[in-house]
Amino acid sequence: MSDHERPAVDLQLDRAHSSRIYDYFLGGKTNFLADRMAAGSVLGVFPAALVAARINREFMHRATRLLAESGIRQFLDIGTGIPTPPNLHDVAQRVAPDARVIYTDNDPIVLAHAAALLLSTPEGRTAYVQADVTEPTGILTAPQLLEALDLEQPVALSLNALMHFVTDEGRGRAHAIVDYLKDALPSGSVLAMTHATTDFAPEAMGKIVKIYRDAGTELQFRSRAEFARFFDGWELLEPGIALSHQWRPDRPEDATHVTDAEAACYAAVARKP
Repeated sequence: MSDHERPAVDLQLDRAHSSRIYDYFLGGKTNFLADRMAAGSVLGVFPAALVAARINREFMHRATRLLAESGIRQFLDIGTGIPTPPNLHDVAQRVAPDARVIYTDNDPIVLAHAAALLLSTPEGRTAYVQADVTEPTGILTAPQLLEALDLEQPVALSLNALMHFVTDEGRGRAHAIVDYLKDALPSGSVLAMTHATTDFAPEAMGKIVKIYRDAGTELQFRSRAEFARFFDGWELLEPGIALSHQWRPDRPEDATHVTDAEAACYAAVARKP
């Protein structure tokens, strides 16, 4: 299909989108007025949002590097967001040039920038799937994924700051989705995940939920116990569940430069037995 035959995609630039708000917090340029207004409202009630976004991203870098160093060669990153270097494949392929990475997101703007996610090493592979985590079957059966990943070999599943955008609707939907993805992966696979919480700043985080809802996006922050349930049946790597900046920091001082309330996000990595 030629470019002029492709159907027009409604980028919904008049509505804030979570991936573009996150891009703004990370200092990116792929965000628009609606996104910046929503981001400004978040900063008004939670000034540490910029710090929280950055340390969350840094967790992804550390976890990916560790997993590549431990021998993982396949990565599935769901809820990728706007490409902000270094991306997951940059980190993984720096350690292991033959690493294979699948990115997925449901924001058409991410699709428009997906070329930045596809700059693989010659030995490795990257691919992009336009998909939504709430329909995990579509992700796992996508031709791009099946061509790039061998689901009989260990896969690192990255769910970075994603599942708090999946509300339970009274039926445990978020945990069911993660369980479905975990069940599809073989022994030796790993789950690397972060998730925002109300455990340390409930009032501010409650206001953030309202800001996102008013912008058209539902949020559900979860407690430590609820976060821990995502890893049921898998073996947590040291140090277990921690705040995002306290999970294996590169330098000891990195674990103390923000408060728990400013981080407001749990992180963990676990391996399938």
